Amino acid sequence: MGRLNVTLCGIELDNPVIPASGTFGFGYEFADYYDINELGTFSFKGTTALPRFGNPTPRIAETPSGMLNAVGLQNPGVDRVIAEELPKMKRVFSKPVMTNVSGFSVGEYVEVVEKLDGEEAVGWFEVNISCPNVHGGGMSFGTDPKAAAEVTRAVRKATKKPIILKLSPNVTDVTEIARAVESAGADGVSLINTLLGMRIDLARKRPLLANTTGGLSGPAVFPVALRMVYQTAKAVKIPVVGMGGVGRAEDVIEMMLAGATAVEVGAANLVDPYACRDIIRDLPGVMDKYGIENLQDIIGGAIQ
Repeated sequence: MGRLNVTLCGIELDNPVIPASGTFGFGYEFADYYDINELGTFSFKGTTALPRFGNPTPRIAETPSGMLNAVGLQNPGVDRVIAEELPKMKRVFSKPVMTNVSGFSVGEYVEVVEKLDGEEAVGWFEVNISCPNVHGGGMSFGTDPKAAAEVTRAVRKATKKPIILKLSPNVTDVTEIARAVESAGADGVSLINTLLGMRIDLARKRPLLANTTGGLSGPAVFPVALRMVYQTAKAVKIPVVGMGGVGRAEDVIEMMLAGATAVEVGAANLVDPYACRDIIRDLPGVMDKYGIENLQDIIGGAIQ
């Protein structure tokens, strides 16, 4: 293994840097800028059973040190992803890809996973449990340990590939949810998803986003994300993928010291299409500065 290599749920990565779902499309959109095979992998756009247009506009708003989004899981649906998006992706990316799966019922999660399970390019399923449960009164699957475990068990039966449950930070105790999905068969967890926030348009005296609220991401959330990654890594034995406000090689090192095996980069991709490439290229220099020989060796190094 090289200095940057890590192993995530049994699959080796050339480096721990992973563009986060919803910020990197299906990869080929960024391939015009650089060879995306430099990445460890990437998590492609959240996919549902049926096509989704997403929320009405405006659905993006800037904030100090971050942004709000209420895109609403816009995607072409799993059948078109398989027929159209994956073939284009495979032409520019030769590594296993992380497949982000979303759903509004347990059955929808299972349907999407079953359809994508036969795709050779799929290395991991990242299961986004921040969606509202239509059969559970609208509460997010990820805010209820029992609902989170139910999704995990169902998806676990639908595939033998690694499943990574993407956790919401909008809970009192994220470790409770992490333990629940671990017990139900998750191979790993990723966190944090966006924090719930809003802005008001002073001229109109109305919420700036058509959806009223949206998910806060960007540098402002990094300390919160780091804290939750640290707490979760202490609480579970499965790998943790850290994310939330990561924009520099130094942030990747912090996340890994807090217990992350790999690190996703989200909002930074929307500001600079070269963000992930530059982080990867900067890592060796930062490692040298802090006396780090191999990244694999520092995972959880700050946990007390």
